[in-house]
Amino acid sequence: MLISKSIINMITHRTYILASSSSSRHNILKSAGLKFRKTKPLCNEEEIKKKISKKNKPSFVAKKLSFEKAKSVSETKKYSNNYVIGCDTLIYLNKTIFNKAKSIKEARTKIKKLSGKKHKIVSGVTICRKGKIVWQCSSTTDVVIRKINEHQINKYLKQTGPQVLNSVGCYQIESLGPIIIEDIKGDFFNVMGLPLFKLLKYVSKNK
Repeated sequence: MLISKSIINMITHRTYILASSSSSRHNILKSAGLKFRKTKPLCNEEEIKKKISKKNKPSFVAKKLSFEKAKSVSETKKYSNNYVIGCDTLIYLNKTIFNKAKSIKEARTKIKKLSGKKHKIVSGVTICRKGKIVWQCSSTTDVVIRKINEHQINKYLKQTGPQVLNSVGCYQIESLGPIIIEDIKGDFFNVMGLPLFKLLKYVSKNK
């Protein structure tokens, strides 16, 4: 889904900084015509996760991580005057938060757990300037994974290859994800890692 660049140019003249190494988020903002530059977040995500209580709601966790990513870049001298966008996306199933798989073996185990079930994709987005929160939101999308057997999972993993490790759900809805996705309810872009429409609503009001 593409959004007219002329529309985006009408609603903002700012150039944002995307604190993310995600190609999906990069492509979302690029297709929307938003002016931005990309850089990697400078925080230790794993260390931050260790300090967050497992009792916290998924939306809190996603927003907290998105804030730390945006904050880490916005506090640098290079980007101190810029508006920095930080994002985080996680999966929530049966009161458990899932992180990205680190190997094909982990991906296979995760897909088995998701098979035939509905889970939630929860994203947090924070815009920071000089280390302070300017704007923040979260978004939740329901995703149903088809009931698939081990043979089908192995075939899918062979098709996707290492790129399956790039997404928290082991699927990219804009690529081969529909092979295993049965249904989604909510923001399509949120499944890709960024609730675009909520972000554009902020952008349109803050030129």
